[in-house]
Amino acid sequence: MNAEFFDAIDDIEKEKGIPKAYMQEKITQALVAAYKRDNPGVGNGDNILVEWDEKKKKIRMLVQKLVVETVENDAVEISKEAARDIDAAMDIDDMISFEVKTKDFGRIAAQTAKQVIIQGIREAERGMVFQEFTSKEHEILSGQVTRIDPRGGVMISLTGKGEKTEALLAQGEQIAGETLKEGDRVRVYVVEVRRQPRGPQVLISRTHPGLVKRLFEMEVPEIADGTVEIRSISREAGSRTKMAVWSNDPNVDPIGACVGPRGARVGAVVEELKGEKVDIVKYSDDAASFVSAALAPSTVISVEVLEGNKSCRVTVPFDQLSLAIGKEGQNARLAAKLTGMKIDIKAE
Repeated sequence: MNAEFFDAIDDIEKEKGIPKAYMQEKITQALVAAYKRDNPGVGNGDNILVEWDEKKKKIRMLVQKLVVETVENDAVEISKEAARDIDAAMDIDDMISFEVKTKDFGRIAAQTAKQVIIQGIREAERGMVFQEFTSKEHEILSGQVTRIDPRGGVMISLTGKGEKTEALLAQGEQIAGETLKEGDRVRVYVVEVRRQPRGPQVLISRTHPGLVKRLFEMEVPEIADGTVEIRSISREAGSRTKMAVWSNDPNVDPIGACVGPRGARVGAVVEELKGEKVDIVKYSDDAASFVSAALAPSTVISVEVLEGNKSCRVTVPFDQLSLAIGKEGQNARLAAKLTGMKIDIKAE
C-alpha cells in the first residue's frame, strides 16, 4: 500500500470530517477480516498486527506464529525446523512474524475488506449527524418539505452545519388547520434526537410549547439577554397560547417587551404560528395574583387559594363567567396549565 492510500484517508478527513485515526482503525479491522477470510484457522485474529508508518506512508501487515514441535494448525503455528530456516535463533514457544502481502488476498477476502471500510465510513457519518442534531435539541431548525405522506405525515429535510437528515413531522405534531406543500420552508422544534441503526431519528414538532418560547427568544432581545424571563407556557396549538413572563429589571415591562412596538414582535410570532392567538400575562409568585392574570381577558373579582396551594376558587362578574371559562373551557384549561393549579370558577 503506497502514499496514495494515505492521501485518500486525508481526503476523507477533509471532505467528510471523519478522523484519520478512525479510518485507520476501520482499515485495520478490514485487513484482519480479509486475512481471516482466506485463513479460517487463524482464530480470533489476535496474532495479526497492522503497522502504520506515517512518515514513510507505508502499511505493513504481520502475522505471528508460534514455534512448535508438531504443527497442528499452520495458520497460527510453525515447526521449529521451518522457523530456524528464517531465524536460526528460534526455539520452541518463540513467536516469529511474517509479513503478509495484501495483494495476495482472494477476491472474496478483498470484498470483505471493502465492506468493512464502507460500513465504517457510514457509521462515522451517522455518528457525526447524531452529534450535530443532538446539539440542536430544544432548538428551532428551518427545513424544507420534501414529501407529503398520504396518512398525514410530512417529511422535512433539516440541515445543520452541512449535515442533512430527514425527519417526520407526524400529523399529531402539526398545527391544526395548517396546510404544508412540497417545497415549503418551515420552522420546527427539535424535541429529541435518538440513535437508531439506520441513522439518527430526529423528533420534531410544531405543536410543542417550546416552539413558542424559542420564537419569542428570537424576536425579543430582552428575552435573549435574560432581562425578561418566560416562566411558563400553556398551549393548544393552532388555537391559543398563554405565556407568563417576568422582568428582572423594574424599569422593563415584560409584557410590553414581548408585544413590541405596535405589536410587531408578538405579531411575527403569531404569523409563524398561522394566526394562533397568544395571551401574554405577568408572572407572580403570589398564587392569587398569578391566577387572576392567567384568566385574562376576563375580569376577576377574587381568588381564594385553598389548602396546599394546588387549587383555588375564583369569583368573576356574572357577565364575565363565559369569558373566564372560554369556548369549550379553553381559557380556564390553559390558565390551569399555566399556573399549575386546579381552578374552580363561579359567578358573583
